[in-house]
Amino acid sequence: MSTQSDHGHELVPRPEQTPDALRAALAVVDPGRLEEMQATKDDAFAKAVEWQSLSPVRSWVLAWARDIEIARRPDLSARYGHAKTNLEHEDPAVAQEALRELGAVLDEAMKAVRG
Repeated sequence: MSTQSDHGHELVPRPEQTPDALRAALAVVDPGRLEEMQATKDDAFAKAVEWQSLSPVRSWVLAWARDIEIARRPDLSARYGHAKTNLEHEDPAVAQEALRELGAVLDEAMKAVRG
């Protein structure tokens, strides 16, 4: 778990990387995405059975841990939202910077959840 001193204010502590812990955290930071989470979980588990591999489940866990990391940290969430808003900006330089920033936010969040 991280502490608030790591990144300033955090809405919830970083959850463990288990389906139940991720779901509980998402219910607090972005409850509107709970149905999406369940649908992608069902898909990942179906692929895991079909492929006889846990890689789809691990990918699901990492993707949701990353998204929750962004949602639980107002600093990352603000950067992410601002970048998404400018992705289709009429000025190509602004759109390019938004794409770069979006990648930076996703990378920072992934790095945080991977430890």
